Amino acid sequence: MTVRRTGLAIAAIAAAAIGTAACGGGGTKTTTDGGKAPLTIAVIPKGSTHEHWARVHLGAERAAAELTAAGTPVHVIWKGPIREDDREQQIQVVEGFISQGVKGIVLAPLDSRALKRPVEEAAQAGIPTVLFDSNLEAPNPAVSYVATDNGKGGHLAGKRLGELLKGKGTVLMLRYQEGSASTEEREAGFLAELKSGFPGVTVISADQYAGPTRDTAKRAAENLLNRFATRVDGIFTPNESSTAGMLLALQDIGKAGAITFVGFDYSASFIDPLKKGELKGFVVQHPVNMGYLSVKTMAAHLRGEKVPATVDTGVELVTLENLNDPNIQAVINPK
Repeated sequence: MTVRRTGLAIAAIAAAAIGTAACGGGGTKTTTDGGKAPLTIAVIPKGSTHEHWARVHLGAERAAAELTAAGTPVHVIWKGPIREDDREQQIQVVEGFISQGVKGIVLAPLDSRALKRPVEEAAQAGIPTVLFDSNLEAPNPAVSYVATDNGKGGHLAGKRLGELLKGKGTVLMLRYQEGSASTEEREAGFLAELKSGFPGVTVISADQYAGPTRDTAKRAAENLLNRFATRVDGIFTPNESSTAGMLLALQDIGKAGAITFVGFDYSASFIDPLKKGELKGFVVQHPVNMGYLSVKTMAAHLRGEKVPATVDTGVELVTLENLNDPNIQAVINPK
């Protein structure tokens, strides 16, 4: 598959995800010639707009097709809230799947506390849950957690920014959203790396939140830059939308490239700024692999197999220097 065709496939998945969230269900039901009933697995992302989730969906469908071809028919239903701050809608989605009696739930909880009760209710109903992307507060009854090593990703970003600043200067971090376990781990890893490895770098702001969308992130970034643009040397943002919003805010005031900026997550819109030097790097997850391994893990559990408590899906730092490396291209342009 060419890069262009892959991009079209991901775009199609994204459109389907948004439509599914709006109308209440979806997915391609697959059966074998023998008529064996498929394992119906609900896959619930944090939201339906970011490119990250479209790639997770692609991986989930890929796993379902592979399992079905191998004799274990799987039906994936993809449904999630539109916005990544809509806790109530995500809770309703989980509760809806419990009432439908799906065989398993694969969930990226957008709040580590608010989604704990619905997962417990699913377990009481005999429906297991595999968590992906973000964890829940412990203890919880999930059978496995499939995700990026988010702390490691934060450390990679901190090391990159510290090295670019040659161990001196001022930095601000625009956080993502309270209750998001994955980004909280990235933020903690970033700050820990600066503290231990670059004591000459001072963090001048790390208590502001971007919110769930690029637009909310842009507004938060503008507020921060109004206060700190003349005395900040480096910036870190911990996810796709916060990175996109910060980038737009920096471009608007003519500071893109003048302030050393490292982001997190992949978007096709980040490649040109990377080439221009407006972004000095971004940490990427393996979202296709995340969706694929989440569904595979749930199917294995439903077949009675022992599954690992945690599954690491990988994390990389993308820079201009390694952009064309085949290993990096395999992550940002999956085939």
